[in-house]
Amino acid sequence: MSEHTPRTELADRAVVTLDLDGVTDKAALMDRVAAALRLPDWFGRNWDALADSLGDPSVWPAPAAERGLLLVVRGWQAYAQADPREWQIAQEVFTEAADRSRAVTVALALGGTS
Repeated sequence: MSEHTPRTELADRAVVTLDLDGVTDKAALMDRVAAALRLPDWFGRNWDALADSLGDPSVWPAPAAERGLLLVVRGWQAYAQADPREWQIAQEVFTEAADRSRAVTVALALGGTS
C-alpha cells in the first residue's frame, strides 16, 4: 500500500533539533537556526530569510530535502519570555512555513529546559 498517512509521513521525516536554550534575542536565534539547518553563509539572519529558507528544500540538510523536515524547537521558553514580540513573529514564520508546504513540520518541545 503506497498511501502515506500523516503519521507515517511524520515518522519518515529528517529530524532537525533547533536548541534555543540560553537564547534571549533574535540574533542568537538566527545563529542557532543557521547552525541547526546548516544554512549557507549568505543566510540573511532576518525573518524573511528564515521564511525563505524554511520554504526552500535546496538549502536544507540533504536527508531533510529528500524526506521532509521535522524541525523540533526545544528550550524556547526563555526566548519567549525575554522577547515575546519577537517570539510571536518566530511562531508566525514557523506556522506559515508548515502551512505552505507539507514537507515542513515544526514542533515545539515542552519541558526539558535547564
